[in-house]
Amino acid sequence: MNNQDNFDVTPDTTNNETSTEQVKQPEVTLSMKDFEDQINSSFHKLEAGEIVKGTVIGISDTEVTVDLGYYAEGIIRLEDLSHDPRFSIKADIKVGAEISAAVIREDDGNGNILLSKKEADSILSWVKLKEYKEEKKIIDVKIAQAVNGGVITYLEGIRAFIPASQLSLQYVETPETWVNKELQVIVITVDESNNKLVLSGKEVEKDKNLAEKNSKISHLQVGIITKGIVEKIAPYGAFVNIGDGLSGLLHISQISNKRIKSPGEVLKEGQEVTVKITDVKEGKIGLSMRAVEENTEVVESVEEVPFEYNSGGEAATGLAGLLSKFKLD
Repeated sequence: MNNQDNFDVTPDTTNNETSTEQVKQPEVTLSMKDFEDQINSSFHKLEAGEIVKGTVIGISDTEVTVDLGYYAEGIIRLEDLSHDPRFSIKADIKVGAEISAAVIREDDGNGNILLSKKEADSILSWVKLKEYKEEKKIIDVKIAQAVNGGVITYLEGIRAFIPASQLSLQYVETPETWVNKELQVIVITVDESNNKLVLSGKEVEKDKNLAEKNSKISHLQVGIITKGIVEKIAPYGAFVNIGDGLSGLLHISQISNKRIKSPGEVLKEGQEVTVKITDVKEGKIGLSMRAVEENTEVVESVEEVPFEYNSGGEAATGLAGLLSKFKLD
């Protein structure tokens, strides 16, 4: 018997303590067409400016080597890797990472394909930045440096400007104090032809404040009587701060039981008044002084009013349930 023709391939399981588990790899069957496609792809002639994808297989102090699946490997020199001055070839590039780059030359003189990640970033990033602007996507960035009138950061590899007026809702006197800080921003200007990218943290802050304000307003109980401070007087009424960052309109018809020609006849800015919340609709608060009943419990601030929720998670709006929480004299 020929031992090479007949042999036992049954694994030895007599010693389970010393045997190692082997995972059978799935067999991959390639057709002749698959082989032809791979060969044709590997010899595809690359054009300057064409964007290709590959896998990082080597990193040195001066360049990155990329497996492109072609007849030659790609080389990205340090100066062609990133627009960001904070970029570190050892810290920001990892072996095994997928990378997109634009072809500079098909032969760098050493048989490799010379690539530029910076050029690919410039092409791909502007498309993505336009999408960010349309979607009003909130992005985290880190401020790189302060310049005249604002600060600089980098988004998708592109240099971006944030004017001092767009850093915050608060007035920013010294943009230098924002360097190295992280900030949530949205894209407000994308101008590829002029290489202009402008971001705003102020708009993100404004939207968050508005959402918070609307949430507070949605929990207000119609019928509450509270105290407030007259903030501003207009010909048609007065705006009253009722606490918790909320203001409502006290219409001229709701100021007095007597007919008045101007809110200024009864009110002045800074004056404390007692008002009743008569309407909460579409983010606006309606107030009335006329509707305040005598000997009614007055809430010092709307912040003190407890919220009630039903099983569905919505605020209870029954005035009787609200007033039951207060003791009347």
